[in-house]
Amino acid sequence: MKIVADKDIPFVQRIFSSIGDVTLADARQITPELVNDTDILIVRTVTNVNDVLLQGSSLKFVASATSGIDHIDTHTLQNKGIGFAHAPGCNARSVAEYMLSVLFVLAQQYEFKLTEKSVGLIGCGHVGSQVLDFLQALGVSCIAHDPPLRDSTGNERYRSLDEVMTADIISLHVPLVSAGQYPTRHLINSEFLQGLRKDVILINTSRGQVIDETALLNFLGQNKQARVVLDVWADEPQINTALLSKVNIGTAHIAGYSTDGKLRTTQAIYQQACDYFDIEYQAVLPKDQIDAVITDMTLADVNSDIDAVQLAVLASYDVRSDAAILRSLLAIDEAQRADFFSEIRNTYPVRREFNAVNIKLAPASASAQEKLTLLGFNVTAANNG
Repeated sequence: MKIVADKDIPFVQRIFSSIGDVTLADARQITPELVNDTDILIVRTVTNVNDVLLQGSSLKFVASATSGIDHIDTHTLQNKGIGFAHAPGCNARSVAEYMLSVLFVLAQQYEFKLTEKSVGLIGCGHVGSQVLDFLQALGVSCIAHDPPLRDSTGNERYRSLDEVMTADIISLHVPLVSAGQYPTRHLINSEFLQGLRKDVILINTSRGQVIDETALLNFLGQNKQARVVLDVWADEPQINTALLSKVNIGTAHIAGYSTDGKLRTTQAIYQQACDYFDIEYQAVLPKDQIDAVITDMTLADVNSDIDAVQLAVLASYDVRSDAAILRSLLAIDEAQRADFFSEIRNTYPVRREFNAVNIKLAPASASAQEKLTLLGFNVTAANNG
């Protein structure tokens, strides 16, 4: 089989070469002409798979190495009898770890204790539920809002939007939905923002179009105490630089970009492709490329459990490095900014998840060890002798 894949999908050639000949292409070069005689197409969010791209093609299968699918016209795929795969949930842990890094950085900068704040989570799917689990493991008060889940489960833990809006911190984890009973496009608009606390912390790691960026800029102009963290932007890669200059932390849509999450994603769509074509699945796992990147640390003389967690999280991944890289975009020529944003994403370095961190805890604290273990760290008691 002939396979065309976005060249910036990690491990894709090594993993998919067992079922066909893989041609790597720049996302901007994935054109109708390129996919015309292709059997399998593998893309990211930067490629819109629609009737225009598929016109006259002989594609049998499309895979997106993403959790969201708003860039995929699934109706067209279905009408043309083209199989489809994506990878919901594979980057959930990565985004949740990004969230903890963000929250602990803000706690340092603005001198508050995370356990004394309330967090409202809008969306409790794969990512939102992982964030909820992490925060509850740390003893943080959370308010969860997810109307579709509330309707399907009847679970009373999903609260009203009005309740969420009272939280100190509000984090968005919703898909981009433009129609239906619960649309999310511009969910965060002027009316929503005016109902928030004046010192709210607003975080978006879902989709940029969930926020009306003009309304958010106006809100920030009127509320100097408000803090905003954005990993996603409405018009990527040509992002709103006026907004970038105002947010406290801005990153280049990399929250889900842990190396572990990328490997899980590529494996997931590979396995679905094998299932679709009734090909024997081969466990082609390039873990040798990442397992060497293991961190060992010792935590000693910490004042509290939450301090131990904060030290471990920020030593494992400190979001400020990614924020500094994106902020440098403001200093370059406007015509080059979109390419710069894309380059940040395409050349993102290895970032391991918490399970690649071995911690020696001294003196041993059963409660701190439990919290760190629940977050995924490998924890042992240090020898104090």
